[in-house]
Amino acid sequence: MSNYANEKIAEMMKTMVLVEGGSFIMGNDDGLETEKPAHPVTVSSFYINKYVVTQREWFEIMFTAPSEVDGDRNPVENVSWFDAINYCVKKSLMLGLEPCYEINGQQVSCDFTKNGLRLPTEAEWEFAMRGGNLSKNYTYAGSDNIDEVAWFIDNSDYSSHPVGEKKPNELGLYDMSGNVYEWCWDRFGTYTEEEKIDPKGSETGTNRVFRGGSWSSIKDYCTLANRYYNNAGKAVFNIGLRLARNS
Repeated sequence: MSNYANEKIAEMMKTMVLVEGGSFIMGNDDGLETEKPAHPVTVSSFYINKYVVTQREWFEIMFTAPSEVDGDRNPVENVSWFDAINYCVKKSLMLGLEPCYEINGQQVSCDFTKNGLRLPTEAEWEFAMRGGNLSKNYTYAGSDNIDEVAWFIDNSDYSSHPVGEKKPNELGLYDMSGNVYEWCWDRFGTYTEEEKIDPKGSETGTNRVFRGGSWSSIKDYCTLANRYYNNAGKAVFNIGLRLARNS
């Protein structure tokens, strides 16, 4: 690996947080039907970026400007799940890392043993949003007061905002409630009560999960367990992505 690649990897890792593995209760029995039932989950350690991918970072890899709201430091949005997967592959290759994803038309597989960049699984994402092992059981990512941590419909002026302007959560992660929703790896599926270890979503289906709330969301849609799904090929004005990596 070249010195340039090593320098770029070291620079990238400064913006990533190690989430120590642990166990938590995923979902919410008092929430929407998609959040039920609450169930025990254990996840292994992983890295996740402090920030969602910005428009500048996206352009440096993809040479496209898909976002509906312009701003170098604003989150990239209006990208599909497949777009997000391709970004992970291209950035991994640029850094000299092994891509996690193998793409064959509409079929995508993930090798979680590779050292490249990837989308977090839904369980990893929720564990990180909750603050991991440092969780204080807030309603939102880092606070019970949504205005402290999130751009949402009541304070966003109907626009995304530069990343990292609100208070971070317990792990030092920004914008996990609000600003833009974030794609996860998982196909959408209904929860069950059984305990899960490193779950990776449904094995069938075309819909992929996105999490976190957005600038256009009401506060009830920015909570820890809230989850939605969309067709993997559809780009949406308020969905972006955050990068993860194996520890």
